[in-house]
Amino acid sequence: MKHFIFLLMLFCLSCANQYSSSNKIYKRQSRAFAKNIKTYPLKDSLNSGKFIGTTNFNLRKPEFVIIHHTAQNSCAQTLKTFTTQISQVSAHYVICKDGTIHHMLNDYMRAWQAGVSKWGNDADINSSSIGIELDNNGYEPFTDYQINSLLRLLAALKKKYNIPTANFIGHADIAPRRKNDPNVFFPWKRLADSGYGLWYDDTTNVVLPSTFQSIQALKIIGYDVRDTAAATVAFKRHWLQDTLPGLDSAQYKVLYEMMEKSLR
Repeated sequence: MKHFIFLLMLFCLSCANQYSSSNKIYKRQSRAFAKNIKTYPLKDSLNSGKFIGTTNFNLRKPEFVIIHHTAQNSCAQTLKTFTTQISQVSAHYVICKDGTIHHMLNDYMRAWQAGVSKWGNDADINSSSIGIELDNNGYEPFTDYQINSLLRLLAALKKKYNIPTANFIGHADIAPRRKNDPNVFFPWKRLADSGYGLWYDDTTNVVLPSTFQSIQALKIIGYDVRDTAAATVAFKRHWLQDTLPGLDSAQYKVLYEMMEKSLR
């Protein structure tokens, strides 16, 4: 029994120390940023010698939440990727299949999760968003544990930063030519029903106006329409759980409905 307890203690100690190296790097970089921020007088773009500190300021806050799937085969693999500097990718949160939430970066800091992306007029999504990665290889449903944990996290983020309901979107939405996450299995309607993201109403009686243009509608929603085919597929992936090219008459109604909701 004593031997078993000893082995268990060794195992727990190894788990605790597994990320000690990356934690040290995190702390070192955080201290460097903090030192730069608190420099007095300011030494950034202009050294005029006429510094007067304003009394009215706070930290910049995130305006979007971007949801991803990891496209990897385990939470451990993703954590390793995000704690290896050579990977050059990161996220603020990682949610494992068992619902465990790993907080990997202060919410006010800029993660490298969105890449080359655009939503509306914002072409630097990394600087305005929080990135959440869900352990999922891209070809499987998400677990209830994951979604329940995600909803708890989204509730906290929305309340703390007053993030608009429409600004909970997916990686594929902001980078339709490059990405497909969080895949067609992601329960966007369930999130929208809880207040995180928009969803359409019954479109049975919707009549499309003669002036309706699908490309303009995609642009109003937020999509980068330089590649209209990619933007259309990204829209269908999010709101129709479909990745076939083109739109039929019923799907045009959904697009129109989402455009109208985006304008409200």
